[in-house]
Amino acid sequence: MFCAFSLLALPKGFCHAIIALMDKTHTFSTVCLALGANLGDRLAALKAAREALEPFVEILDLSSVYETTPAYVMDQPLFLNAALLGKTKFDPRGLLYSVKNVELEIGRKPTFRYGPRVIDIDIIFYGDEVMKTPELTLPHDSIAERSFVLRPLTEIASDWVHPVLGKSARDLLNALPDKADPRIIAESF
Repeated sequence: MFCAFSLLALPKGFCHAIIALMDKTHTFSTVCLALGANLGDRLAALKAAREALEPFVEILDLSSVYETTPAYVMDQPLFLNAALLGKTKFDPRGLLYSVKNVELEIGRKPTFRYGPRVIDIDIIFYGDEVMKTPELTLPHDSIAERSFVLRPLTEIASDWVHPVLGKSARDLLNALPDKADPRIIAESF
C-alpha cells in the first residue's frame, strides 16, 4: 500500500494505525478539494483520486464532472474538473502531503507550471482557515479567477463564504466575466 503520510511506501498496517490514532486525537474540519485531469482516462483518474482520498477524507458531497478548456497554457488537451466536499481529521499540511501522495500514486509526473497532468488535486478551503506558507495558501489563492473551480464548488457548497474576500462561492462565480457553461460529462465521480 502507498501510505498517504509520506513519500515512502509503508506497510499497510502502519498507515491504518496512524489513521486510527488520528481518529482519537483530532476533531473534524470541513474541506473542499478541486480535482482536475487532462491526460489519459480523465474520468478514471478522478474516480481513482476519490477512492484514494477516502481513508483520510470522509466525503460528504461530490460535484458533477465538467469538461473545461485549459487555463493559462492553452496548447494542451481539455480538462475534466470536479470538486468534493468532505471532513478530515488531518491538519492542513497533513492533508496537503496526503493529497500530493495520492497524485503520485495515480501517476502524476512533474511538468511545467499549468501544464498537462494525469491528476491535479488542490485544497480549495479548509474550514475558515486562512494561511499562507511557501507550500500552502488557504483558501486557494486563485479561486476567485477560476470558473473551472468555482462552478463545481458552487454546486456542492454555494453558500461557503471566502473568509478573506467575504463573498460566497456563488457570488465569486457570478462575478467572473466568462459566463460560458462548461459541458457536464458525468453527474458524479
